[in-house]
Amino acid sequence: MEQHKYNLGIIGNCAYIGLIDTTANVKFLCWPRFDSSFIFGGLLDEEKGGQFAIYPEQEIKQSHQQYIPNTNVLETTIESADGAYKVTDFAPRFFQFERYYKPLMLVRKIEPINGTPRIKVVCQPVGNYGETVPTKVFGSSHIRYEGLDKEVRLTSNISLSYIDQEQSFVLNEPKYIILTWGVPLEGPLETTAENFLRNTISYWRDWVLTTSTERFHQEAVIRSALTLKLHEYQDTGAIIAATTTSLPEFPGSTRNWDYRFCWIRDTHYTIKALNDLSHFSITERYANFIQNIVLNEEGRYHPLYPITMDRIPEEKILPLKGYRGETPVRIGNQAYEHIQNDVYGQVLVTLLPLFSDKRLLKNAKNSSLIKIATNCLNRIEETMKEPDNGLWEFRGTSQLHSYTFLFHWAGSHSAKKIANILGDKKMGRQANRLIKESAKMIEACYDKERGVYTQAIGSPNLDASLLQLINMGYLNPNGAKARQHIRVLEEELRTESGLFYRYKHVDDFGAPESTFLICAFWYVEALARMGRVKEAITIFERLIQHGNHLGLLSEDVHEKSGSQFGNFPQTYSHVGLINAAFTISRKLDLPVYF
Repeated sequence: MEQHKYNLGIIGNCAYIGLIDTTANVKFLCWPRFDSSFIFGGLLDEEKGGQFAIYPEQEIKQSHQQYIPNTNVLETTIESADGAYKVTDFAPRFFQFERYYKPLMLVRKIEPINGTPRIKVVCQPVGNYGETVPTKVFGSSHIRYEGLDKEVRLTSNISLSYIDQEQSFVLNEPKYIILTWGVPLEGPLETTAENFLRNTISYWRDWVLTTSTERFHQEAVIRSALTLKLHEYQDTGAIIAATTTSLPEFPGSTRNWDYRFCWIRDTHYTIKALNDLSHFSITERYANFIQNIVLNEEGRYHPLYPITMDRIPEEKILPLKGYRGETPVRIGNQAYEHIQNDVYGQVLVTLLPLFSDKRLLKNAKNSSLIKIATNCLNRIEETMKEPDNGLWEFRGTSQLHSYTFLFHWAGSHSAKKIANILGDKKMGRQANRLIKESAKMIEACYDKERGVYTQAIGSPNLDASLLQLINMGYLNPNGAKARQHIRVLEEELRTESGLFYRYKHVDDFGAPESTFLICAFWYVEALARMGRVKEAITIFERLIQHGNHLGLLSEDVHEKSGSQFGNFPQTYSHVGLINAAFTISRKLDLPVYF
């Protein structure tokens, strides 16, 4: 198989996200929300997806894409026979009038570099996943696209006739295009674009300056942090799992899912990574999201939620050709209906810093967070012996999963700490009891003959989530039991290069063919904790090579070809990179100056 990489860069402002390829074509952009229909979706269907491209008249000789350092401002440089030009793309984000300014606005600056390049602009927005084609209405310096949920407006100092007719013209000075949703551009075009560019660069660089990083592969950690930040829907505090829907886990798999929702599990890991990076305000906003969602639930929690108070739309298949012809294209996610009982422990672990971290000023003692913590602990007790679908979301299988018990154990430990802070002796006694009960359930998953913890009670299957028994402190990383446990996992799930499969047994869709990138980072983290630091560094440095040209990571990596597959960029993978890098750094105990 020829190696496949996503030739895409990500931009965003915590209100929307866009993906732009190395020809300066906007391949995926959903407005007005992360989980809305795309207005540009060529990634999933070249014909019905519309496009927003800046093409050279001559054939492209070469192109190069990079970020302005320490920002989410993307630059695409294109060279053709008649000259070269650069496209700078960004979503404005900066602090203004005591609030974050994050409009539904895409700014594109096009500037000549050398020669006399001739270019053309193609802007074809669509609605309702390609079913709606808007009508163009011309103003004095803009084109309105009417017939979508809101008016989309393109304002430019390029001839509107050239844009309308998709005609080539000589680029002999900087040109600007600003696309907006629902509101017209206010202020002069060129001045506004330049001011927004300068302010957005300053915002991201200031954000990076407040990011606490270690020295080990600092650049990769910073890019991962910037990518995670873009997946926060700041309006509610929700954090989505990935930008896209329906990018296949591997060709022909039909494992094409919509990841534009907030998984409690994924968010737990994302929040932990961002806390380690000292971005605590994200935790506080997510806590508000959890309060609004969870306190609205009468019974069990769902494993994932929409980014607002809506219900997730029913999973359905769209009449689209799919990425590289890979179908089905799905929106919605049926996993919303699953029983995944690890969520209660994850909420408790995620909320613990709001009670315990002195750097956070939120007074948890007087908030509804106490009610959530109590409720989660009660739900752990109620579901202790209930089979569930597990973290890999098996659609046709319910088991008593080791990973679920691990989070019962970790969540109960967090509840115990919360109880001590609150002086709640009843809660403390309950937490102590559940720590012991969940440990017994984990031990019931232990295969004495092989010396390994299995996926579930009574199951011989292994999966990579069992690495977390070491990383989360259930197993002593220096103990013989941990060494034998990881040895068996390595034999069954590890590839020669250090990639890791989630599992290898057949599930509802057959046997997996791609490795799962976060599992490999879990493995690196476990190696570092066990003192196998040189191995951890070697494998870490191999894993980051599986990023694309910008260092962005996918969900899956094909073992033989090293190809990227799965939804992209995947927050899980970037979280894994950050956590593994931090664990290695702490083991190396690098001085500040070296």
